[in-house]
Amino acid sequence: MSAFIIAARRTPVMPQNGAFARMEPHELAAPVLRACLADAGIDPAQVDEVIVSNALGAGGNPARLAALAAGLPQSVAGLSIDRQCAGGLDAIRLACALVESGAAQIVLAGGAESYSRRPMRARTDPEGGPPQPYDAPPFTPWPDRDPVMQDAAAALAQRLGLTRAEQDAFAVASHAKAQGAQMPEILPIKGLAQDGFTRALSLRIAARSPALVGSISVANTAIAADGAAFCLIVSDQIAARAQKPLRIIASATLGADPTEPGLAPLAAIARVLRGYSAKDLFSAEIMEAYAAQAIGCIRGAGLDSDRVNPKGGGLARGHPIGASGAILAARLYADMTADTAAASGQPRQSTGLAAIAAAGGIGAALLLGR
Repeated sequence: MSAFIIAARRTPVMPQNGAFARMEPHELAAPVLRACLADAGIDPAQVDEVIVSNALGAGGNPARLAALAAGLPQSVAGLSIDRQCAGGLDAIRLACALVESGAAQIVLAGGAESYSRRPMRARTDPEGGPPQPYDAPPFTPWPDRDPVMQDAAAALAQRLGLTRAEQDAFAVASHAKAQGAQMPEILPIKGLAQDGFTRALSLRIAARSPALVGSISVANTAIAADGAAFCLIVSDQIAARAQKPLRIIASATLGADPTEPGLAPLAAIARVLRGYSAKDLFSAEIMEAYAAQAIGCIRGAGLDSDRVNPKGGGLARGHPIGASGAILAARLYADMTADTAAASGQPRQSTGLAAIAAAGGIGAALLLGR
């Protein structure tokens, strides 16, 4: 049995403490879940499961909250996962496995994240002292081999010989592609129908942006953001009645060198492209957490840069951690099923790729086909 995506939607992505500052993750997720079902003409009563990636919450079960808020049957228990940035694609991968195994027919999967509403983090002191605040958890058991993400990006840029000017130029191009681009997967929320951070970034402005470490700057790093995205994954029996089905050809999540997380997607990309050529891809959505990381993945995977992030990427919209992988999938689905895609002369079996890196040296990739 095969699994198919027959609808995909997302919210606009808004900067931390921006337009979505007072919305909880489930409040971002619920309207997107409803929109996916409405687009495909699926009765909410038919949904078997909802899988939600969320990286910054305080535990609990955001998926259950989202399912109830969306008006799904109480029988939908909801499954929440956390694999940091890779979680959005992992949710889709898990949904695919449920459908392919016959355990489910209809699953909503993706991610929802709110940097604005994330809880304060602190560790209790077993000796009774005051709690010790912390911003990020460890991603390896070795303190000397657990780099801060921006430090890892700076080291990668140095190893690849990438100058700050090259990274800034990549960021400027991302914003330029996103400006004015039609993104039909966006569901307007609070009257907003465009990503809130996209702007007319120039090389001059980028060059003046504050440096973070080495060649990594504010301009060539994705900002913290709020947003949600979901895909509707169904069996071939359900997909046969759908207007715009895309088959999930392959998916993979693999570990790599934890000290160089930016290139972790390369192994996952190679895995899903077995039997396919990177040069034959209709489109590729590669997460731009850092320009250096995105450039490294594009070059390392042998991707055609003209077909990567054709309407801009994470540098132009922001990075709602647990939702970012699902945003890539929703973007890819929208472009591959658009009327313009059919009119472009692409073969019926054209393929599309989504890939993302995660802290701890984890990479995830998804291959879709017509």
